[in-house]
Amino acid sequence: MKYRPEVDGLRSIVVMPVVLFHVGMESFSGGYVGVDMFFVISGYLITNIIYGEIVESKFSIVQFYERRIRRIFPALFAVMFFCLAMGWFTFLPLDFEAFAISAFWSALFVSNVLFWSESGYFDAGAETKPLLHTWSLSVEEQFYVLFPPLVLLAYRLGKRAPQVVVLVGVLLSLAWALYCVEKDQNAAFFLAPSRAWELGIGAILALGMVPSARTQLHAEVCSSAGLFLILYSVFAYDETTVFPGAAAIPPCLGVALVIYGDQRHTTRVGTVLALKPFVFVGLISYS
Repeated sequence: MKYRPEVDGLRSIVVMPVVLFHVGMESFSGGYVGVDMFFVISGYLITNIIYGEIVESKFSIVQFYERRIRRIFPALFAVMFFCLAMGWFTFLPLDFEAFAISAFWSALFVSNVLFWSESGYFDAGAETKPLLHTWSLSVEEQFYVLFPPLVLLAYRLGKRAPQVVVLVGVLLSLAWALYCVEKDQNAAFFLAPSRAWELGIGAILALGMVPSARTQLHAEVCSSAGLFLILYSVFAYDETTVFPGAAAIPPCLGVALVIYGDQRHTTRVGTVLALKPFVFVGLISYS
């Protein structure tokens, strides 16, 4: 696929609110939505790669997972080992034991299940869970365990079949998220079925299911509206917002609109996002 620097720049726009939210900057009260926006970007990029290789008969499940391991494990293990060393000197024995368990689950990409099972009245504070943020990485990798084989199988049934599978999957996942956030908000937050639709939105764009903007004006309106939705979510949401569920739609749609606007045209928003400072932060966003 053609390299799109504005997508890397977009990563910087969604990662900085997450960081600033977690260091306690009150103006970024909705910065946590950056994780959901990352899911959309990831779904777009990975689906582009997977589907392109499938069409060219070059796709290999083994090579796909090997690339994921090389990308993820170095930074993940560096964080885990550092936290283990610090925890040895700073945690009480029971807290350190719980942390060691979370490190094991994180390495297997199922820490989201662990943190969901622990959530509740007697749950320990986030300060004793240095790897709490790995829940999102686990959700992403669980998605990519099932998604590539599913798309490959669907493509063998017909060239349009992957689009049908993705669309149905997005609708089912979104419906479950809307239901689950009212019944069990912790499950809606941590578990993959209620988050898969966010990655699926990126997949919809990558599969060309939405016709590209035909005019420059159309593209400009879409990218500007997308940026507005992103900024609105970051600054208007707070801890009282019922999230995820319906509240996750605006930020995810915003990211999708920014990506969509620059698919065939170069918009003003895309031009700014393609500037070197934004691209640099985007390139190191995962680490």
